[in-house]
Amino acid sequence: MDLKGRSFLKLLDFTPAEIAYLLDLAADFKAKKKAGIPHKLHEGKNIALLFAKDSTRTRCAFEVAGHDLGMNVTYLGPSGSQMGKKESIADTARVLGRMYDGIEYRGFGQELVEDLAKYAGVPVWNGLTNEFHPTQILADFLTIREHFGSLQGKKLVYMGDARYNMGDSLMVGCAKMGMHFVACAPAEYYPNEALIAQCREIAKETGAVLEFLADPIAATKGAHVIYTDVWVSMGEPDSVWNYRIKDLLPYRVTMELMENAGPQCRFMHCLPAFHDLNTAIGKEIHEKFGIDCMEVTDEVFESDRSIVFDEAENRMHTIKAVMAATL
Repeated sequence: MDLKGRSFLKLLDFTPAEIAYLLDLAADFKAKKKAGIPHKLHEGKNIALLFAKDSTRTRCAFEVAGHDLGMNVTYLGPSGSQMGKKESIADTARVLGRMYDGIEYRGFGQELVEDLAKYAGVPVWNGLTNEFHPTQILADFLTIREHFGSLQGKKLVYMGDARYNMGDSLMVGCAKMGMHFVACAPAEYYPNEALIAQCREIAKETGAVLEFLADPIAATKGAHVIYTDVWVSMGEPDSVWNYRIKDLLPYRVTMELMENAGPQCRFMHCLPAFHDLNTAIGKEIHEKFGIDCMEVTDEVFESDRSIVFDEAENRMHTIKAVMAATL
């Protein structure tokens, strides 16, 4: 499969076969790394990482993957470039495209990473936008494959706010790969109707099932994976905590829900997670609202049903596959 020169901006741009190829390649890279087999396929190449939003997993995954492939990596943090301030996105893209073989962007609107790809002349990879987080979904799907053997027909229930990048991207990914996707939330927290309609058309070809339910017990019955994310996204004002907690507390992932799903069910989260009081934000929310966890209980997060750290590690293996395949 030839993906050379392609940008990786959203899963909608890729066929199920291409997604499966990237997962197979990631699994191969993971096996080589565990065995200590070098795989410097792109030695001497240079990549730039543009981060308008900070991250632990995304930055580390791109940097380690880049070094493993033999590349030189330049990190530009939120204050590290003039893109969008003193220099347009188009101009920044054309400058960086003359110096680098590939560019990663993590930030705000999807239109920004699309513009970078339009003008850069080299592959551009989406490390997260408000709308999509495709590298995270590859990591999630590699993890599901490792634990269940395949993706087709597996039931993934997304609990909570499904309107943004994670809900959108998981729905798209499940539609592409013939999975059973359930968004479990109040109706106002479902993905937008246009994207749902697009995914329903994809599902007709792949056999995927898409459901949108408000009842956590009904939604989680028989689930292979219960997935959640933080209730307030990066860049949103602190004031939204007041109504988010009220609206989404019934959708917290508890051991009751895990047991309702069945013994096969595993818990996933893209991290960071507010499962205890060991963070500054966790303590602040506890003082204001009197709760000791948010989207998931510590009991679930620390249980043997939780595969969140397998998932976090797989960010690096799948990002490596994306870069190796497109350069």
